[in-house]
Amino acid sequence: MNTPHVVVVMGVAGTGKTTIGPLLAARYGVPYAEGDDFHPPANIAKMSAGTPLDDEDRWPWLDAIGEWAHGRAGLGGVVSSSALKRSYRDRLRAAAPDVVFVHLTGDRALIEDRMSHREGHFMPTALLDSQFATLQPLETDEPGVAVEVSGSPEEITEQAVAALADLSGASS
Repeated sequence: MNTPHVVVVMGVAGTGKTTIGPLLAARYGVPYAEGDDFHPPANIAKMSAGTPLDDEDRWPWLDAIGEWAHGRAGLGGVVSSSALKRSYRDRLRAAAPDVVFVHLTGDRALIEDRMSHREGHFMPTALLDSQFATLQPLETDEPGVAVEVSGSPEEITEQAVAALADLSGASS
């Protein structure tokens, strides 16, 4: 990436958004925002209880992330957000048209294993099936790249940086 975009690190729970996001931000020298911090308390309580969010729960959360991304336009930034559905990504792009997505992808068993070893996170592994059922991968007309998460955080970050550089080169 040559220009300061806002990168949305997306994917189902447990793919490493909270790990890769800050590493990408550090690599680019831009701020990182944790998408979970934009959730209202009612959303966190719902997920903590093992209840998936519905679209009505997600709209205010996505709008808050979109507002942050809009404020970083031209300056750059990295924010995490599951952004599982095309309509969610469209909403983020409506607020901040220049966002690009890094979709962290991986084998369900690997992701479940990682989730089972996390401490202090409100998202239970029981919601992983609903995350995969909701997931609509990036489409070819969406600005972004998919990066597989089986490597180390550093390897995943380097793959994302390389893929984003290729994306910038392809759009120039």
